[in-house]
Amino acid sequence: MPHAQSLTRYAWLSIAGAVLTIALKTGAFFLTGSVGLLSDALESVVNLVAAIVALAMLTVAARPPDETHAFGHSKAEYFSSGVEGALVLVAAAGIVWTAIPRLLAPEPLEQVGLGLAISGVASAVNFGIARVLFRAGRLSNSIVLEADAHHLMTDVWTSVGVLVGVIAVPLTGWQRLDPIVALIVAANIVRIGVQLLRRSTLGLMDSAIPVAQQAQIDKILEVYRQQGTEFHAVWTRQAGTRQFLSLHVLVPGDWTVLRGHQWAEHVAADIRRAIPTVYVFTHLEALDDPTSWYDTTLDRLPDSAP
Repeated sequence: MPHAQSLTRYAWLSIAGAVLTIALKTGAFFLTGSVGLLSDALESVVNLVAAIVALAMLTVAARPPDETHAFGHSKAEYFSSGVEGALVLVAAAGIVWTAIPRLLAPEPLEQVGLGLAISGVASAVNFGIARVLFRAGRLSNSIVLEADAHHLMTDVWTSVGVLVGVIAVPLTGWQRLDPIVALIVAANIVRIGVQLLRRSTLGLMDSAIPVAQQAQIDKILEVYRQQGTEFHAVWTRQAGTRQFLSLHVLVPGDWTVLRGHQWAEHVAADIRRAIPTVYVFTHLEALDDPTSWYDTTLDRLPDSAP
């Protein structure tokens, strides 16, 4: 799994792309006067702020564990995606604020051809960067890069919608079509912002790892169950690019500590081979000891102690 520090170069790529697209889209707006293109430029400003926040949080997440953060700093990534979600909603509000007056008092567009060409170049830049971030985010399991990639792809589809609207205005002669497209764009941006905020919140609340990976773990444990051992208190959580699994390994009581420990190590090794990104913690217990079954839940009751 790529080290978090190595991921910062993707944040720098996103920053450079945002600066370039802001310049291109703002120029397209001034040429045409289209509020649809202005909405596109405003979203690119959000992209820039989000990329800067992503760079800061990836830098924090790359810090090694210390005395006050024994499990590392990888959860810092959720703050970045949360900030990005909030900024997306702010951008949507700005688009609505700009589009409504134009909807009430339509104005003709100017130099449409040149404006569309410039906006098209900006969209191509965003598409290329988004594909790079998608791949890096999935390989590294980084919510920051995935959030940034999703946002950029939203920007691409937003641009497509705006371009269609701008082209349709001179063809139909309906000037209100431009602000209507801008409002539709704003609605789509709100949807993306809510999704980002929801995912960030779930991450900060220690959500379990993906269901597909949980199924892989269950399949491995079932192999060992068939050999006379048992497991309980199997808990997982996702923390940015890190994943954690803790489980109790129950072996026959007449086994030596050495044999039981080696068995637990084999279980952990098989899980890590199947899911290289997971950190495994095992707790060895005896199958025939009644107290082994007192802590099958997260909160062990005080009166259940031996």
